[in-house]
Amino acid sequence: MKSDIEGMLRDIEVGVRYTRSMTHRDTLDARVIDAMRKVPRHKFVDPAMLDRAYYDGPLPIGCGQTISQPFIVALMTDLAEVGEDDRVLEVGTGSGYQTAILAELVKQVYSIEIISKLGEQALRSLQELGYTNIETRIGDGREGWKEEAPFDAIMVTAAAEGIPPGLIEQLKLGGRLIIPVGPAYSHQELIVVEKDDRGEISQWSALGVVFVPLTGGS
Repeated sequence: MKSDIEGMLRDIEVGVRYTRSMTHRDTLDARVIDAMRKVPRHKFVDPAMLDRAYYDGPLPIGCGQTISQPFIVALMTDLAEVGEDDRVLEVGTGSGYQTAILAELVKQVYSIEIISKLGEQALRSLQELGYTNIETRIGDGREGWKEEAPFDAIMVTAAAEGIPPGLIEQLKLGGRLIIPVGPAYSHQELIVVEKDDRGEISQWSALGVVFVPLTGGS
């Protein structure tokens, strides 16, 4: 298993080198790499796919959803630039793997999943691994988590057709929102939204991606 994890980390390094002209990153933060090494990805995949748990690609987790490619998980985490005292909102708990990576790096993670079956399974996995700095709920993540806002960073793990205004509102001054934007299963851009100390918003595209669509009520 250790060799599988190290192989995954080498694949992430290859991905970083391949995309550096777009992401403007020659390396990822050592804290992010340590979190990727520590979190057991095989605990978040279907038992039938354990032999591919550390493969650098997405895997189905049921309900039409996926666990993201490790490189993308690492990149999004790095782009969020979180600190150990931060409070982070995750929209789209999914398997719980990205949630666990964030929990290794920050003080508190709040994670929302609209599909109850996935949210409940993710919570069980996270509890079995002993995480105590994660709160989860079932609901429409596009609305955020108003009673716990503002957040130092917000990460959205499914593609929206536009950036939900409510999420920008719930971002702290100096915070970052990482979100894939674009049509379902087509050309999307991984967008980094920054809110400066005066509350002014800027954004830039880090990479072309393909994510499952962000779903919710009308």
